[in-house]
Amino acid sequence: MPNNAGMELTPERSVEETVAQMDQFGIDIGLVNLDNPATKIALKTHPDRFAASLGVDPNDVMGSVRAIRSAVEEFGIRAVTMFPSGVSPQVPIDDRRAYPIYAACVELQLPVFVAVGVPGPRIPLAAQKVELIDQVCYDFPDLVFVMRHGGEPWVELAVKLMLKWPNLYYSTTAFAPRHYPAAIVDYANTRGADKIVYGGYFPFGIELSRTFAELNNVPFKDEVWPKFLRHNAAAILGYRTS
Repeated sequence: MPNNAGMELTPERSVEETVAQMDQFGIDIGLVNLDNPATKIALKTHPDRFAASLGVDPNDVMGSVRAIRSAVEEFGIRAVTMFPSGVSPQVPIDDRRAYPIYAACVELQLPVFVAVGVPGPRIPLAAQKVELIDQVCYDFPDLVFVMRHGGEPWVELAVKLMLKWPNLYYSTTAFAPRHYPAAIVDYANTRGADKIVYGGYFPFGIELSRTFAELNNVPFKDEVWPKFLRHNAAAILGYRTS
């Protein structure tokens, strides 16, 4: 691609400016949030450059399921996102309120990107403990589940779970490359080349110029880079890689 799973459109940065940035750094497709009004403009004016994801709040169980189905029909969304600690009340990863959303994702063949690990905002972390993913993967073996936003301090457990569950992945969203966890780099270089997905955090404080400058110093093996930057994201989001 590469695919930027942490990209966002802002009023201050027009769609055209964002496309220009993508061109500069070789980003073919950016995954952006449907909640943002600018996303709908981007999907209309540059349908080949943007893919949409839909953020849902599991507290509204059926509302979320209906919203997912509607977004697939109207906008062709490629993914669903969840922030377990960021909704009120919080909804743990393995909570029963999230299960109809997971079922809808399986039925519609959509991956779910879920924030895991200690959240950046000053809110409780218990809803995002990595260990909670284990039960979800057991109950939904066909669900494509992508861990995002670090998983710290349980990164080694995240690796163990990826070894265990075929459809569990890790995205590097919200981390500057210099801070990629060593366990993730090691896993990508050994048994996990197909499981680690590039994701940025543009423009939330990590500009593309910084990201791609720092990527030069990430010690991935040569054979890992095409999968990390393109092929894994393409497979997860339903794009052909040939």
